[in-house]
This record gives sequence, structure tokens and C-alpha cells, in this order.
Amino acid sequence: MTFAQEEKYTMPELKYKFDALEPHIDAKTMEIHYSKHHKAYLDNLNKSGGNTILGATAAGLEDLMLAVDGKNASIRNNGGGHYNHSLFWDILSPTPQKMADGKLEVAIKNQFVSQDSLIKLMNAEGLKRFGSGWVWLVVTPFKTLTIISTPNQDNPIMDLDDVKRGIPVLGIDVWEHAYYLNYQNKRGEYLKNIWNVVDWAQVGKNYEAALQSPLLKKIEKSNWKSFKEFNQLYSQITLPAKAGDYKLIKEKSDELLTKAEMLEKSNIPGSFQNTDIKSVLKELTSVIKDLHKSASKKPKDAKIQANLLKVEEVYKKVLEIVSK
Repeated sequence: MTFAQEEKYTMPELKYKFDALEPHIDAKTMEIHYSKHHKAYLDNLNKSGGNTILGATAAGLEDLMLAVDGKNASIRNNGGGHYNHSLFWDILSPTPQKMADGKLEVAIKNQFVSQDSLIKLMNAEGLKRFGSGWVWLVVTPFKTLTIISTPNQDNPIMDLDDVKRGIPVLGIDVWEHAYYLNYQNKRGEYLKNIWNVVDWAQVGKNYEAALQSPLLKKIEKSNWKSFKEFNQLYSQITLPAKAGDYKLIKEKSDELLTKAEMLEKSNIPGSFQNTDIKSVLKELTSVIKDLHKSASKKPKDAKIQANLLKVEEVYKKVLEIVSK
């Protein structure tokens, strides 16, 4: 998929004309959906500053989706709208190719028995989705497939409650604007017919790209709640200390130690299991205990600084492991 140029996100170029997907998706719906709805998401994303946060590139947009929980609602809605629709147009075709023998076919048979059963499950999710949203076929960080639905313009890359995260390789829009002109309130008919224009060859390409994508590991790390909580507190109290202000360390070293102990005992993501992460986390807890002691009873700044340097050295090892 091509999302963007250097300075601003741009509309992806359609590979077909507005009327090319008829009778399954009518020309008027396609024109309004692409030229009005998607274009509005794009324009509002650029206006909201989404293009300047991480750079208006495909990778920048993925990272924006990854971090969207910490961004404003405009970036979440409009960034999601641009990402979701860009994927949607890409998997549709007036001359769709069947699924080729390959990794995707094997994965679908292993997890859903057949392509037909996968379609039935996705249609069922689409019908269950109350109001507006999307249905997704997702590659999880464990490199398995799963089906989920999300509300509004949310997607599986985002940090959402009670949703399996991963990289979407196929998405079906179940907003009313995607089908109402042709199907009115018959969402089931729309879901039944849209599979006539889904290009399984493109979905297969998306699947194989997702398996190799570094985004999977980023999502896995993002799901590591204990790591996120420790990192947030660590950054909060050590940043002033680097400027010689040890007040927060003195006040919160016990909390930092608790977070370190929780991190050490947490379920470590699978992609880090074959590393030295367990021993490094144990070492991190040990040096933070020393930091806590020096910051608790009659604290002396020089001692705190010396122990903080040891903590920084060990935490650097942690970051090196989880950033690979």
C-alpha cells in the first residue's frame, strides 16, 4: 500500500474505476466513499498534525496507529480512517484472483478449516458489530490468524480494550456509508456480496508481508503492560535527576522498585524468551533496590547519583533486548 509522500499524507491511487466493482459495490457509493469520506479523514488527519508527529510515511502511519491511545481523538479517528480505507481499497478488485497455494491458504485451513468457514465467521462478526465499524482478519504477534471487529475507525494495531492486536491483512468496512445506497439496511446482503470483489492474491501478499513486519514485535512490546508501566515511571522520575533534581527519586523509589519487581515476574512476550531478558530483569531489580536504599534513609545526592548510573546501565541492556 502507498499511503503518503514526504510532507503530507495523500490519497492512495485506486487501481480501478468507480464503476468497476458493480453490481456488488455501485459507482455512486464508491465515488462518495473514496472522494468524500476517505478524503475527509485524510484532510483532517493532516490538519490535526498527524503528518508531523511521526512523519507522513507508511511506517509513520503504522507507528501513529500503534501510539494512538496517547493521541487526541481527532488523530485516532482520522488516522484510523485513512489507514483503514487505504487497506480496504487495496484488497478489492474488479478481477479478483483466487487464493494461491501458499502460506495464507495453509494458515486458513489450520485455523478456520476452509476459506468458506472464514468468510462465514467474518460475516457473523460484521452483523454483530453494533453501529459503525470494521471486521478484520489479523496476524497476531504469535503469527496466528484471528478475526475481530472494531468500532468506528479503530483498528487492531491500536491499543484497545479486550481486542486481540496485530496487523490487519483484510478489512471489511461495515459503516452504513459503505453500502447504504445500494443495500439500504441490508448489511447481510452487502457482506455476502462483497466477497465477489475481494482479491485473495492481495490478501495473501499482505499476510506474507505481515509475517515479516517489525510492526508485529512493536505490537507485542506495546502489549507488555508491566514494561510500559515501568518505563513510564522510570522516565518520569529519572529525567529530572539527570538535571540534578532527585526529589522524585526520593519520593517514588519505592514505587519504582515495585514496578521493577512486577516487571521481573511478568509474562515475558514470546519473541524475547530466547534472550537474556530474565537475568537482565533480575539484575535491574537488584540495582533498583540499591537505589531505593540510598534514596530512603538520610539520602545523599552523590550516593543516589552513583546508584542511578548503575540502574541506567542495566536498563540500557533491557532496552537493547526489546528494541532488536
